Amino acid sequence: MRAIKAMTMAALMAAATVAAQERTDGDPHLWLEEVTGETALDWVRARNKVSQAALEATPGFERLEADLLEILDSDEKIPYVRKIGDHYYNFWQDRQHVRGIWRRTTLAEYRKPEPRWETVIDLDALAQAEDENWVWHGAACRKPDYDRCLVSLSRGGADADVTREFDLAAKSFVEDGFFLPEAKGGAAWIDRDTVFVATDFGEGSMTSSGYPRILKLWKRGTPLAAASTVFEGEPTDVSVAGFVADTQGRRYQIVYRGITFYTRQYFLRDAGSGELTRVEVPEHAELSVWGPWLLVEPKEDWTVGEHTWPQGALLVTGVDEYLAGKREFEVLYEPGPRKSLAGYEGTRDHLLVLELDNVTDRLYEWKVQDGQWWRRRVAVPALGNLGVEAVDEDAGNDYFLTYTDFLTPTSLYLAASGSDGRERLKELPAYFDATGVTVSQHEAVSKDGTRVPYFQVAPEGIAPDGDNPTLLYGYGGFEIALTPSYAASVGRGWLSQGGVYVLANIRGGGEFGPAWHRAALKHNRQRAYDDFIAIAQDLIARKVTSPRRLGIQGGSNGGLLMGVMLTQRPDLWGAVVIQVPLLDMRRYNQLLAGASWMGEYGNPDVPEEWAFISKYSPYQNVKPDVDYPPVLFTTSTRDDRVHPGHARKMMARLIELGHDDLLYYENIEGGHGGAANNAQRAYMQALAYAFLRRELVD
Repeated sequence: MRAIKAMTMAALMAAATVAAQERTDGDPHLWLEEVTGETALDWVRARNKVSQAALEATPGFERLEADLLEILDSDEKIPYVRKIGDHYYNFWQDRQHVRGIWRRTTLAEYRKPEPRWETVIDLDALAQAEDENWVWHGAACRKPDYDRCLVSLSRGGADADVTREFDLAAKSFVEDGFFLPEAKGGAAWIDRDTVFVATDFGEGSMTSSGYPRILKLWKRGTPLAAASTVFEGEPTDVSVAGFVADTQGRRYQIVYRGITFYTRQYFLRDAGSGELTRVEVPEHAELSVWGPWLLVEPKEDWTVGEHTWPQGALLVTGVDEYLAGKREFEVLYEPGPRKSLAGYEGTRDHLLVLELDNVTDRLYEWKVQDGQWWRRRVAVPALGNLGVEAVDEDAGNDYFLTYTDFLTPTSLYLAASGSDGRERLKELPAYFDATGVTVSQHEAVSKDGTRVPYFQVAPEGIAPDGDNPTLLYGYGGFEIALTPSYAASVGRGWLSQGGVYVLANIRGGGEFGPAWHRAALKHNRQRAYDDFIAIAQDLIARKVTSPRRLGIQGGSNGGLLMGVMLTQRPDLWGAVVIQVPLLDMRRYNQLLAGASWMGEYGNPDVPEEWAFISKYSPYQNVKPDVDYPPVLFTTSTRDDRVHPGHARKMMARLIELGHDDLLYYENIEGGHGGAANNAQRAYMQALAYAFLRRELVD
């Protein structure tokens, strides 16, 4: 029920060009927004050459890169699977399968230490045969027969996909089957011969955010141009989408309209008449269906009659009863000051509900019996991160359970709702020696008095002398919670060198539910930055580290956080790693998917909103007379979500104002994740850790 992918790469380039024509603001570096312009790419290659030479010369770089690639290519990684029909499918990458293979096995085989796999799609072979740099973006398979799939392939890792119909039995693409050219958007099965499709239909069919505005119904054997319109959103919307929820014998055709990033509408489509009926919930609420039940998550307090349901709750009622006008709910989850809903998943007979309690997970299950909802707590390991996924909701109560924390390699279990029993199927090996490493949770007091938690992972008994190399990581946006997890690359690349790793749970994230997120929206954005600064100051006050030894890292919205930290408090950091960032907040809403995030940051074209955005926008706040710490920027040319121009222009601006000690690396492919394969991932991770080691350790 999230915004789906939209817009061709050519259209994205055109959008960037139009944006440049619409408003330049006297920006001398606007030419760097021409993503594939030869002049811009020559600049990128020149900067890459300098950065690569500097960091590859760092002692131990080759060993570091090899270590990280060994982890990514390891045959001992957990091959997570999804049940499709009678088989269990997995997408796998290693040194023999650089682009990867989509493969399948049986549960009996999967239980073995070394399962026997059957290759379904070899992406390396396909890429070679078609002379395309395909990156796997998944497959949506038709339920209940599971005979055909809609496979999404990306060129170089961009969000934009090519969609192709695939025959699972024949293990081949269907000649003259459903096919969508490269675009953000996609298709979803209605039946064997009909799909919902939201894509770039041509002029006027995309929103200002660059996602599909029009949803159509497409019949097999007819041209895409003949598809009939189901729904049209407004040009100012974020996106529209359609899909079928097939759950416990019920089939719901659902049309989704994303008005902003945080407001939406849902419609049920009658399979016979095609009539749309809006599900009357507040636009801030998210909903889903589970069998005959409607599940509603209000993101703001919601008054129904004489009762007010709190933001962050999980409410349940019957679908049929709700559509008939009844408004009676059972509360399956109610948040607390330090507790929030982390997710839920349905098996045949139980609804599994995850709670985040002071940034660690608990698991509960609910069951309806004799018209009453009953809850029990599931016995699971404490102080870690859990994940649950139903194996086959229609067939039974089995689900996959994962457990991880900072120092415990992730384990995958097969469990069954209604019981605490579970079978461990797979476990990661220990990719780094955690002997003598301890985890502790602390709180810093932010500027407005709010207590902000953070995790510290450090060698036992570190000296309180302020001389410990420390890496502080943050994000703080879009209601995304940062939770404990086993990060082998952090362990091998940083902790194994005696470094301290710190994970910040600042406002803007989802650690404590919608209120924690909304506390840092738009005009309150500075609170997230104050929180991060408070954690840094707390680490320094506790003599864990000092500015000379304190490095920071973040990507995407976290890259914006790093840019703000660089410009607001350069005195606090010994090194800054800024990855796939937003930095020019004056123009962000005109670049690629930027307009979709105005619900998070505000609209810079509105003077009252630019007034508060301008105070923190990194690109506009670089100054010539400030001593900035060493910086490494990394981004990707093929990132069609956050425009690489942000990082390019920030680098150019710093150089223009006379700053040095700056490094820049742009992967020519890789999408918003920064890399398209394991070798690229390992190399980019090695660049970051080599930089941090050079600046903070040596």
